[in-house]
Amino acid sequence: MRDRVPVVVQGGGRRGRRARLAGVLWASAELIVTMGVAVLLLVVHQVWWTNRQAVAAAHEQVRALERAWGGADPAAGSPSEAPAGVDPGPGSGGAEVPVAGRVPDPAATRAAGSAEREGREGRESGAYAVLRIPRLGLVVPVAQGVDKRTVLDKGYAGQYPGTAGPGAQGNFALAGHRNTHGEPFRYINRLRAGDELIVDMRGRRFTYVVGKILSQTTERDTGVIAPVPRSVVKPDQGYGEPGAYITLTTCTPEYSSKYRLVVWGTLKAS
Repeated sequence: MRDRVPVVVQGGGRRGRRARLAGVLWASAELIVTMGVAVLLLVVHQVWWTNRQAVAAAHEQVRALERAWGGADPAAGSPSEAPAGVDPGPGSGGAEVPVAGRVPDPAATRAAGSAEREGREGRESGAYAVLRIPRLGLVVPVAQGVDKRTVLDKGYAGQYPGTAGPGAQGNFALAGHRNTHGEPFRYINRLRAGDELIVDMRGRRFTYVVGKILSQTTERDTGVIAPVPRSVVKPDQGYGEPGAYITLTTCTPEYSSKYRLVVWGTLKAS
């Protein structure tokens, strides 16, 4: 009987290691693809879905404001509604200014105070005005504050706290998203000197005219929303005289919050 000689199969261990390596690579590839799909879905949600939701909600808010205003014609402005002996004056926002030689009607004074309180309450509770930019085809509600969750992410333009009201002396300063969540200010870089910025409130309309654009400044440049807006980062940019101003601010460049883009305008004489 012959002795059996064991046969050693060469390369078996090497094939096993290759199989295990292939399995690891396949699992890694599947993980990468899954993560890629998840990131893609997140981008779609942020860039597309949130835009659709915010734009639809913002447009509905504009319609709600217009329904609440009823038959009031914003384009008519407040002068036609002013009581006898009271001159609203340009940029007063409907506040009483006594005409020389006349005494304001106490009832009219109380009515103006009541209207101001109503306006303040409206600004605190939600959207109280509508911003229209004809060049961009933009119609967006305006609310008090620049909180992301309660204002900006809803597709609104938000008024910086402490800044002047529409039509008033000082600076009516607004912020808005440039990308995602309705992105109302995405194309304000396309505005040019002379373009109109229209702000409607109940029975009142204020028209501003774009005067200057600051293409880039830091997020800490608080001078751009000062009562007399002037950049503290670029002091040659801005204004030097008191007046009735509007300021639009947003992030720049697109899909980044590194810098701020600023558009300034002045109240158009009625």
